[in-house]
Amino acid sequence: MTSGVFVSFEGIDGSGKSTQARRLASALQAQGLTPVLTREPGGSPGAEEIRALVLQGDPDRWSAETELLLFTAARRDHLERTIRPALAAGQIVICDRFADSTRMYQGLSRGDLRGHVDQLHRLMIGTEPDVTILIDMDPEAGLRRAKARQTAEERFEDFGLELQQKMRAGFLALAQEFPGRFRVIDGNRSEDEVAQDVMQALSPFLPETVA
Repeated sequence: MTSGVFVSFEGIDGSGKSTQARRLASALQAQGLTPVLTREPGGSPGAEEIRALVLQGDPDRWSAETELLLFTAARRDHLERTIRPALAAGQIVICDRFADSTRMYQGLSRGDLRGHVDQLHRLMIGTEPDVTILIDMDPEAGLRRAKARQTAEERFEDFGLELQQKMRAGFLALAQEFPGRFRVIDGNRSEDEVAQDVMQALSPFLPETVA
């Protein structure tokens, strides 16, 4: 490969996207590649500090507008320090969430801020994944799974089922808005079945020895 490949995973909370991102990274490593597995918010030391601010605490800790600025700041640092260097080195970057999550959480579900999200993205980020894997999941089942994890990072899950339902509809609408980039995969199945479909969807973007 002469240049890297940028893969993002999206989906509602509890959809299994993080699991599938890890499985993809492991599968590529088994093929002798050195993928970069990263996440948002986070993925660089500064962005990880912002992650704690936005994912922990009371649901009303931040307004949607403040969240948008925090997420954009984290994404910019992540892009500069992790994503762009890896792509320049020809690596496959696997990112658990990217800008599409901000388009949903702050642009649609937490406030009518999509125009602001897109404007900030053009000014400060200017990068889209080569391919986005959307793990589509029943919102009620996904929320049950997410809450069962019992971690400190449950601020968005605490908004309840209504937010997850809006998120699912919004992600599916995004997939229609950007059909060339999105691949929608049914997450209401076993991990192995989902992983098989993920690899099949990514095969055109991977080295022939893997695909």
